[in-house]
Amino acid sequence: MATPDGHTTPVRVPKMAEIITDRLRRSIVRGELAEGAALPSEAELMATFGVSRPTLREALRVLESEALIQVRRGARGGARAQVPRAAVVARYAGLVLQFRGVTLDDLYEARTVLEPPCVGLLAARGGGEAVPELRAALTRQREAGADPEGAVRAHVAFHALLVEHAGNQTLRLLMRVVEHIVDQADLAQARTAAGSSLSREASRQGLAAHRRVVDLIEARDVEGATTLWHRHLAEARRYLRRPEVRTVLDLLA
Repeated sequence: MATPDGHTTPVRVPKMAEIITDRLRRSIVRGELAEGAALPSEAELMATFGVSRPTLREALRVLESEALIQVRRGARGGARAQVPRAAVVARYAGLVLQFRGVTLDDLYEARTVLEPPCVGLLAARGGGEAVPELRAALTRQREAGADPEGAVRAHVAFHALLVEHAGNQTLRLLMRVVEHIVDQADLAQARTAAGSSLSREASRQGLAAHRRVVDLIEARDVEGATTLWHRHLAEARRYLRRPEVRTVLDLLA
């Protein structure tokens, strides 16, 4: 292909397996193949695309690696569609962050940038149907107080609810990537500090902040809720910081 300055650049022709992968991927993403729907048989797909079995299976392996299909072996097997899931993105992003040696401080900073706006969006609407769910989550968090790991899981679930109900799908996906790792840092710290006065105080302060933010959300106090959440995340960042765990790789490896 010639460029405006007269130079030529090679044009890469995609392999047939890539073309098949792209077409099937589009069908799943567009909802033409619903969750759990069976793909046509190998024979039908080979006839449709005019390809050999190895070429078709190469395409299916790619889709399986992307968690867009589930392949069952055997006489009653076959490929079934799976909708794209944020958890898959979060796991893969975790690998990228580990490879790059990203620090936990870097990750906590991203969380502080992304999560308070979610709280602000929720407060702007007065919480709506999210408020009863958040208050129920507070009850579960309080009841799990005697179980450090259970309390952390309830704490984590509360944060996830705030993001889920914010209404912004892009922020929700980005936060899933961050939460996938931060949640593990929370659990690791809970196991390390279980039963200590520091752990009990952090749990008490966390629950108090959660109660207060629900009140501010219900009162439509956007500035108050956002400011409180910035402060709460900064306190959590100080509590979770451990000298022996500096990078994402230290935490997840």
